[in-house]
Amino acid sequence: MTKKTWSDRFEGTLHPAITLFNASIGFDIELIEHDLNGSIAHGKMLAKTGIISPGEAEQLVQGLEQIRQEYRAGNFNPGVDQEDVHFAVERRLTELVGDVGKKLHTARSRNDQVGTDVRLYLRAQIDDIRQRLRDFQAVLLQLAETNVETLIPGYTHLQRAQPVSLAHHLLAYFQMAQRDWQRLGEIRARTNISPLGSGALAGTTFPIDRHYSAELLGFEGIYANSLDGVSDRDFAIEFLNAASLIMVHLSRLSEEMILWASQEFSFISLTDSCATGSSIMPQKKNPDVPELIRGKAGRVMGHLQGMLVLMKGLPLAYNKDLQEDKEALFDAVKTVQVSLEAMTILLDEGIVFRQERLAEAVAEDFSNATDVADYLAAKGVPFREAYNLVGKVVKTSLAAGKLLKDLTMEEWQALHPAFEDDIYQAITPQQVVAARNSYGGTGFDQVNLAIANAKAELGLS
Repeated sequence: MTKKTWSDRFEGTLHPAITLFNASIGFDIELIEHDLNGSIAHGKMLAKTGIISPGEAEQLVQGLEQIRQEYRAGNFNPGVDQEDVHFAVERRLTELVGDVGKKLHTARSRNDQVGTDVRLYLRAQIDDIRQRLRDFQAVLLQLAETNVETLIPGYTHLQRAQPVSLAHHLLAYFQMAQRDWQRLGEIRARTNISPLGSGALAGTTFPIDRHYSAELLGFEGIYANSLDGVSDRDFAIEFLNAASLIMVHLSRLSEEMILWASQEFSFISLTDSCATGSSIMPQKKNPDVPELIRGKAGRVMGHLQGMLVLMKGLPLAYNKDLQEDKEALFDAVKTVQVSLEAMTILLDEGIVFRQERLAEAVAEDFSNATDVADYLAAKGVPFREAYNLVGKVVKTSLAAGKLLKDLTMEEWQALHPAFEDDIYQAITPQQVVAARNSYGGTGFDQVNLAIANAKAELGLS
């Protein structure tokens, strides 16, 4: 019979189904490198404080590093009988170095051990996702630079509103990603706090040095309360919230890509590298990448809700419920990573903007109507009066099957004598966009400024 991690208070063995139900080794093996790092730091701290000898600490470190090499070589594959990654490592360590391996758990509980591992894991994953966000931003910026004077219809309520620079549209997503990058940086700081040394819930009687082990692991501080140290999962909830927002932003862009690729919009074409076909309709190209990202967004949001519900009723301190935090966290991390990668590839090589169609789109509607009202207001006509006048001319133009650019000068002046020949230039799509030169607007000068600022943010200037 395999010796369990708990004491000889138990005489019987777990039911096989309960052993399987209780085990987490199937997914928390993901934490092994971080568990090894945490254990090495803990062993060195035990030696520094005189709890074990330097020679014993050296044996522990050598044994842990051997386990690392075995794992990387594919030779360390603990089964369900070992319950979790922490016990699996300790058991293998004892096989390698003998009874000194049993000393590693001195002044440590699995409660503060797992809390340390999860924080080390998430810290590394946040760094990875922040870099992926930078890659995503770089591609957005590259597209923006080549499309400053490419125009695209701007929408409100999914109705044509005003034309905008395509670069301006793309840079809106750059700004969303910038907030995501900043938000993750803030969460990283709150993740990077060490619970190691909190024990099961109340600390320890041994003269440990929590600051030293935290320093070895690159933590910026330690938990001030041991109960909080072992039970806190705020950092995981914050990450899942940030991950959900990243997926919301990617999903919004995905939705636009799906619309733009449709025959009704035809603003983009999909390249063969990022699209699939239909099994029965040979003419189709399907936007699978943005559709999958849009679908995966709900998956990450579900993990956030699951974690909030998991935590809402837990009394202090550690409870076995917290074992359920890992699968959600691991899956959310992987989903965000692959979604960012896929969207970056899609933008870089999976779409082509159809310039002629975009030019047609911004010239075939009444999205320049506001500019007519602005034109009159600039000539002294009160804006609300101008607004009503333009509404009237749009109505009559629609009835006559005309666009504003098709009205004769006589028709303009019948509307108001302030109209002159320069109205035709004022309502061209290029001028409509160029005129919106307020800071943060779609005017070409402002878009070029935004690109320069974005380059500086990415260290490209």
